[in-house]
Amino acid sequence: MINRTLIRLKIVQILYSHFIRGNSNAEAAEKELLFSLSKAYDLYNSMLLLVAELTRYAENRIEMRRCRLQPTEEDLNPNMRFVENAFARQLASNAQLAEYAKHQKHSWNDVEEYVRHLFETIEQSDIYKEYMEKPSSTYEEDRELWRRLYKNVISADEELDNVLENMSLYWNDDRGIVDTFVLKTIKRFEQENGAQQELLPEFRSEEDRAFALKLLRKAIAHVDEYQQMIDSHCHNWDKERVAFMDRVIMTVALAEIINFPNIPLSVSYDEYVEIAKAYSTPKSAAFVNGVLDAVARDLKRENKLMKEEQKAVSSQ
Repeated sequence: MINRTLIRLKIVQILYSHFIRGNSNAEAAEKELLFSLSKAYDLYNSMLLLVAELTRYAENRIEMRRCRLQPTEEDLNPNMRFVENAFARQLASNAQLAEYAKHQKHSWNDVEEYVRHLFETIEQSDIYKEYMEKPSSTYEEDRELWRRLYKNVISADEELDNVLENMSLYWNDDRGIVDTFVLKTIKRFEQENGAQQELLPEFRSEEDRAFALKLLRKAIAHVDEYQQMIDSHCHNWDKERVAFMDRVIMTVALAEIINFPNIPLSVSYDEYVEIAKAYSTPKSAAFVNGVLDAVARDLKRENKLMKEEQKAVSSQ
């Protein structure tokens, strides 16, 4: 599940924190990086469990209404389509999710008031109303209901960020990326896989984990060298006024450009420019892009990148 976009962002965040505290301990930074990435995977699992919790809440509410002293006809014969949704039932029985839930300190049971609010928001949505009015539904339609609800209702709920922050301080910054993987997971489900449907692994491959650790180590080990490169290309800027976050972003970017020649420069530029847009000043994106491009041109002239690029091309 964890992709390189998330890895880059986490490394920038961790280095920013470590440099602010004056901490250059690479081993401590590595531990923090791996822990932070594991928390992103926790969020992924927790958001999938939210689907099961919303279904459980709806089912409990039906049972409570049936037990009223004077139940209405609707109470006694409710529309069961939502609680009998085949995709939600399959997800609730998923073996990997069940194993994950066993070892977690927090659960959606701890925030039942929020679950109630979210279910009521879902109930008011046109997506829910259209689904409940159907005479029947296929597995594909049941799965599509939850894809649409997640994309348009759950991920858009204004209270969700506060709830997640109370559950884990690590989760809010990860939610945008994690949401894309939850949606991808929903689309990947197949009815015939039952409870054994595979979820996304924490890392797509051991190569991505190795990328994360190497990039962090190189950024820490060569920070002074990379800072000199950055300063040498800030001719039209007051070096003292360059945003500290911009320096951190460019430090990680240079660690990648220099040490991972198999990654196209354009990919590296785009990734770190996007981080600058989201986490630094309004002018940072253009500044970061310009400095990185200038440094890369100098490195090519000095043949520090050229040989590595040639190796990468010949190995393809």
